[in-house]
Amino acid sequence: MTGLTSTLPFETLYESNQALIINKPAGLPVHPGPRGGPSVEDWFPLMSRRKDGPWLAHRLDADTAGCLAIALRKQTLLAMQSCFSQGLTRKIYWAIVQGVPPETAEIDQPLKKISSKSGGWRMCTAPDGQNARTTLRRLGTDGIYSWVELTLHTGRTHQARIHCALLGTPIKGDPIYSEEKNETSGPLQLLSRELTLQLPTPITAVAPPPPHMEAALRRCGYHPSNG
Repeated sequence: MTGLTSTLPFETLYESNQALIINKPAGLPVHPGPRGGPSVEDWFPLMSRRKDGPWLAHRLDADTAGCLAIALRKQTLLAMQSCFSQGLTRKIYWAIVQGVPPETAEIDQPLKKISSKSGGWRMCTAPDGQNARTTLRRLGTDGIYSWVELTLHTGRTHQARIHCALLGTPIKGDPIYSEEKNETSGPLQLLSRELTLQLPTPITAVAPPPPHMEAALRRCGYHPSNG
């Protein structure tokens, strides 16, 4: 880790002079929003001394923790964006979901954003939506909640969240697609666990479970030695 990135308030999972993959904390937006407050972009000056960049290569929801790729060179940004658009990435998520889903499942449902009169929005399935495909694998369960691995073959907004909900096993703490909306549901239990980009020199990173997911993961059979 360089002197610049050693001062970041979050963990660096991968670092070169071309790119970073950071472990984004849950609750931290990737860019400034209308409500103000800190965002990942606030720390861009600590990632590079160059006049141009850094740039976000993709996005994560504010409430999602884990692997976030950041380009430090414009050429690297274009290469990373090409990886995402052409499906040359491996995106693995972990989630704690309500109930017990099948051991394996393929969810292939197109998604479309819809807005309400109140100004809010959400994703829904729609024949004219963008294709969205997710592979789910159940890794463990306590009978009430389950620990699942999600492979996202596409990168649609809220894809992991709505696809889990379509199975009848929404992600714990989801304020939009779950009916478990009470004070005990807690924050969103979703982690961008692993990210691989097939660049000329492939890069990969694995994020550890965030503190707010550890208890539920352990109840479902997770242990650091087997995860």
